[in-house]
Amino acid sequence: MTMYEYELELLENNYKYIAGCDEVGRGPLAGGVLAAAVILDPNQKIPDLFDSKQLSQKKREELAKEIKEKALAYTFGYVNERTIDLINIYQASKMAMLKAISYLKIKPDYILSDAMPLSEANIPFKAIIKGDTLSASIAAASIIAKVKRDEIMEKLAFVYPEYGFEKHKGYPTKLHLESLNNFGPCKLHRKTYKPVKGSLITQMILEDFNEI
Repeated sequence: MTMYEYELELLENNYKYIAGCDEVGRGPLAGGVLAAAVILDPNQKIPDLFDSKQLSQKKREELAKEIKEKALAYTFGYVNERTIDLINIYQASKMAMLKAISYLKIKPDYILSDAMPLSEANIPFKAIIKGDTLSASIAAASIIAKVKRDEIMEKLAFVYPEYGFEKHKGYPTKLHLESLNNFGPCKLHRKTYKPVKGSLITQMILEDFNEI
């Protein structure tokens, strides 16, 4: 199966604008979840499209540039850490995807998503398990979403330099967990995530102890 098989089948069934949709940022302890939607140009195929997690940073950035240059349309949807805490990461991921689709300058007539059912978009769709390894459109969305979220976290690292966000992008690495223990959570941290919740409780106990 080629990465364009889903798209080619849909084109043969008279669907013209096929949007691939994927999100990045379910696992981090800090920052929001970001989705991308991409409508690729069927006349300009892009080699090497694949799951962003399995590509080097350099390759992702090269492909992201090519995707943006050749796609018929692309856009992003972002849901911040406060909303994630309120509605949970699954619902926040869906919200980010629906936002991205709604922001496209060309309305798609079919959606290919990475495992997420998107009936709320009121557009025919197919949720494909591990879609970023099976569909060029989903892979393209995965790549530009990853590059965009990394850029956001690198900028936020200047606001909160003690956490090293530019290195781990909010994921629970050893460095991040050590920073969390040393400094406690900041505004970007997801308060419902277990390591952050534990750090908050520790911080509250220490504050109460210091008041005695």
